[in-house]
Amino acid sequence: MTDLLPRTQERTAPPAMTVVPVRHWGRRIVAGILLLLLAGFASTVVTNENYHWDVVGQYLFSSRILTGLWHTLELTAISMIVGIALGVLVAIMRESTNPVFSKIAWLYIWFFRGTPLFVQLLFWGYIAALYPTVSIGLPFADGPLVEAEMRELMTPWLAAVLGLSLNEGAYMAEIVRGGLASIDQGQREAGQAMGMTRARILRRIILPQAMRVILPPTGNNVISMLKTTSIVSVVAFPELLYSAQLIYAVNYLTVPLLIVASIWYLLVTTVLTAGQHLLERHFGQGHGPTSAGRTGFWKAAVRLQRRSSGASTPAAAGPTITGGQP
Repeated sequence: MTDLLPRTQERTAPPAMTVVPVRHWGRRIVAGILLLLLAGFASTVVTNENYHWDVVGQYLFSSRILTGLWHTLELTAISMIVGIALGVLVAIMRESTNPVFSKIAWLYIWFFRGTPLFVQLLFWGYIAALYPTVSIGLPFADGPLVEAEMRELMTPWLAAVLGLSLNEGAYMAEIVRGGLASIDQGQREAGQAMGMTRARILRRIILPQAMRVILPPTGNNVISMLKTTSIVSVVAFPELLYSAQLIYAVNYLTVPLLIVASIWYLLVTTVLTAGQHLLERHFGQGHGPTSAGRTGFWKAAVRLQRRSSGASTPAAAGPTITGGQP
């Protein structure tokens, strides 16, 4: 009998590779040039006496500026709350199977998105020229039950709130409608199979999932609304920028007062941006790039570990073939 001895082939680990990172000299040179230019510009801003930094410090916490800042924050909050409520309502009407609701919602969005906000604010500011009086009465009654002068009702504050809110509602309607459309139809069908009403499906299933799509553009709209309030000066409402304008109209220090307003806009925008980031992270748990990045990292790590284990472990011995001749 003749035995064929097994032949084993041992694999040795591949030689260690020396990884040399690519040096992007062009990027470093461009970055250095940009830093030098930025430093030069910052130096001119600090040393240029025409900026009147002493005047900026004098008016930064002025009572008139702080009052204008409060009016800006108040106007931003109220207009966004009303605009979001209108946007949700109009988006639901737009998706309604009732053709009357759907067409009215489309007409609202078409009008307020198609006309400039500046013109809308002027319209509300001068509406007393079209409707001098406002009256409420009953059909076939001798006279109105309530009657008032429009110029007394339409204050600059009310004109600013109406103009900003109605305009924002049209844009929020499209944002909410896009968020609702991003949810798979199967979610609605699952709710219907459980016997839930359409309103409950929307409140308990659709809207919570759509929030991660709705929040980013809504946060951008809040920041945009903060700065858009600066144009309500056309209806003589004393917000932040208009308050600064009233001051430099007297002392003629235009640039320092504009810098004061810009500083406050930047500070409030920074706070709003941080809040937007926290809300997006809360509603985007399990969906954002952070979770996906971690999953991809661990998959790549496991794959690399398997490859290195396979490369360093000797291959299994080949089969032993035993044969014989009588």
